Amino acid sequence: MQRNGKVKLPKGKKVAVNIGCDFDAQSIWDGSFNLTSPAYMARGEFGAEVAAPRLLKLFNQYGIKTTWCIPGHTVDTFTDICKEIVAQGHEVAHHGYVHENPTTKTYEEEDKVIQMGLESLAKIGVTPRGYRSPYWDFSPNTFEILEKHGFKYDSSLMGNDFHPYYPRPVEVNSDRANVFDQETSLLEIPVSWYLDDFPAAEYINGAQEGMNSVNDIYDRWVSIFDYACDNEEGACYTLTIHPQTSGRAHMVQMLEKLIQHMESRGAWFATLGEIYDNFEETKEDKTLISSTHKG
Repeated sequence: MQRNGKVKLPKGKKVAVNIGCDFDAQSIWDGSFNLTSPAYMARGEFGAEVAAPRLLKLFNQYGIKTTWCIPGHTVDTFTDICKEIVAQGHEVAHHGYVHENPTTKTYEEEDKVIQMGLESLAKIGVTPRGYRSPYWDFSPNTFEILEKHGFKYDSSLMGNDFHPYYPRPVEVNSDRANVFDQETSLLEIPVSWYLDDFPAAEYINGAQEGMNSVNDIYDRWVSIFDYACDNEEGACYTLTIHPQTSGRAHMVQMLEKLIQHMESRGAWFATLGEIYDNFEETKEDKTLISSTHKG
């Protein structure tokens, strides 16, 4: 049985909301799509030079602290804006080096990527507690590597939608039942493709149509949030945005409207680290264990 739990919310709040900014900049076009032409590099540059400051201004306007998942390549290429993110008090999580696919890496290759990302983040004074896979996927070695490097939480997997849980590696068998291993020490703060702006809005020539109606995206995001408010106790809502996507004029206005709606219904805007710190595991008998995380 999956070990999950609830987020201890401040008085009067209904749902813990994390706005996670996957600050991929130019790395996603190189590491994930092998698209390095001037047009794609310009899109990444827009994300760093125009969109990221625009989003920081919005978050500051509403007093929201967010989590920026930053590849080491973004730190090395656009150092000043990354320093500004830290200076404004936002959390920074590890997000690979050049937005690599970990499932294709050997143990040694994946470990090197994690180390490279850590070294880049250290340059801006960050020792991350959390990790988000660039591909929202793991290799057979990822859990072990993350534990080795002392990560406390991950936000890449989808075994729940509103409640953090402890993920279990799975032995996959096609001729008999799959077998779950013991839970890892990492707390999983789950994500969802339905709460990601990139597949819905970002156009990639010949690969992804994107450019969905901003109203449709808003309606889906509100619907999921409202369900959590009405049906889930101690829930977290993990929204994933990309500056080069949600920092565009039509999207950032929609994001502000979403923030206003969430505020009106009792959202607690929190970093992933704050959600980790306020997680309380739920036993099978539904009683709470006094196991609030610290550190």
